Amino acid sequence: MSYPQQPQQTQPYSAQAGEPPLWAPYYGAPIGAAVKRFFKKYTAFTGRASRSEYWWWTLVSFIVSTVLNILASVIGAAGATVSDSGATVPGAGAIPFYILLAIWGLATIIPSLALLVRRLHDGNFSGWLALLVLVPFLGALAVLVLSLLPSNPAGQRFDRPTAG
Repeated sequence: MSYPQQPQQTQPYSAQAGEPPLWAPYYGAPIGAAVKRFFKKYTAFTGRASRSEYWWWTLVSFIVSTVLNILASVIGAAGATVSDSGATVPGAGAIPFYILLAIWGLATIIPSLALLVRRLHDGNFSGWLALLVLVPFLGALAVLVLSLLPSNPAGQRFDRPTAG
């Protein structure tokens, strides 16, 4: 006796259907695709970004920053001194890592803001809500909650399909 197969329900452009066009959100994006799309859409404030695209990039950015900070602390410990006020001053070995941290921060701040705006669009929110991060503590908490919300189909109004 055979049973009828149930149709498989998936979101459009899921990992099963292959990678979607760049203008569309990639639901269920693997980490490599999320990072690749982050750099391809470097300053794109239009369109949408899925939760997986947003949170994979957030994880990668956090790991890179943490590794650079740990290396600066460990290598800077050699030759570290204590100032008159009692603060520890890292050694000269930390300087290259602090420079790399500054370059990393400057290179990723605009695209990270663009990704946040696209994530807000996916939840059908205005990208201007990203400015809430300027409100001490509660603003960042509000943006965190908004970025955790699931996709809203009404967010398609932010899509701008391109030819090709």
